[in-house]
Amino acid sequence: MELHIVSIPGDGIGPEIVAEAKKVLNKVAETYGHTIEWKDILMGGASIDVHGVPLTEEAVEQAKAADAVLMGSIGGDAATSPWYRLPPEKRPEAGLLAIRKALNLFANLRPALLYEELAAACPLKEEISRRGFDLLIMRELTGGLYFGERRTTVEDGVRRAVDTLVYNENEIRRIAVKGFEIARKRKKKVTSVDKANVLDSSRLWRSVVEEVAAQYPDVELSHMLVDNCAMQLVKDPAQFDVILTENMFGDILSDEASMVTGSIGMLPSASLNDTKFGLYEPSHGSAPDIAGQDIANPIATVLSAAMMLRYSFDLDREADAVERAVKKVLQDGYRTADIWSEGCRKVGCRQMGDLLAERIC
Repeated sequence: MELHIVSIPGDGIGPEIVAEAKKVLNKVAETYGHTIEWKDILMGGASIDVHGVPLTEEAVEQAKAADAVLMGSIGGDAATSPWYRLPPEKRPEAGLLAIRKALNLFANLRPALLYEELAAACPLKEEISRRGFDLLIMRELTGGLYFGERRTTVEDGVRRAVDTLVYNENEIRRIAVKGFEIARKRKKKVTSVDKANVLDSSRLWRSVVEEVAAQYPDVELSHMLVDNCAMQLVKDPAQFDVILTENMFGDILSDEASMVTGSIGMLPSASLNDTKFGLYEPSHGSAPDIAGQDIANPIATVLSAAMMLRYSFDLDREADAVERAVKKVLQDGYRTADIWSEGCRKVGCRQMGDLLAERIC
């Protein structure tokens, strides 16, 4: 199979972690008989330095022509970088928002997996953490409160702000379909999270999700109110498989889920459109304070590449090989600085990439 992949190294530690993910993907291609055509494009601060804007139209077109996009991290130190003296629409993060919009990336996937080898870093009680968990939050990314009409007014001398939460059934249906399709690749269980006891938008959400569920009789559906879900994530995260929810709820719950794993450096993410196309990136930031020092953790980016293999190319066997390699490296006691503990062997970013590539089989 020929894979056409655009890579966006980005800023800060981005070029380092993307280089290691590419190293692992190239080893996967060699091992399983695929070829990869790589195309690098600039975005964020790197693009500002060269083109004066965080994302060019040419870069967007090159991304659209690919099968998938692998991205590092975008942005810098807001206190010191000249990028943040520019107007907001010309700052690095504006490029990320622009490419998501241009590529119609409406489905955000945020896995939260607690590795047995890292269980001690989990902030939950040992009786919970030792059970482990492997869940995925499917967040609608382009609708809801963040994209509704908003305004601030002054009425009779009193300031008044309004934000509008709007969803139509088509927006809900397409994210629900993605959720059920991905659940079929996992444990075939969807928990739809809403606030249907209060919000009309949530009542519509629940109704449409149930309509979609009828097309997937092999996938178990349950509903949960968002406040209960927040509680259950710290009480018993192992009960979840796919959590399907709207934009703001997903934003909050995915941050909560990431913290109970113990390290954001281990967390991948994906943003998908209504085809197989997706943009894959680590959940962490650009960490400019450690850029260029060969101490960044590339595992979240490598796991994002595994998600790419699984969801954009339907190469489940190859994705499994990457995930096995990560687990084997952890079992063998290798750690980057952010996840290091006594008794383990500390390695740098490049060596971690080498160790992961060596274990692809």
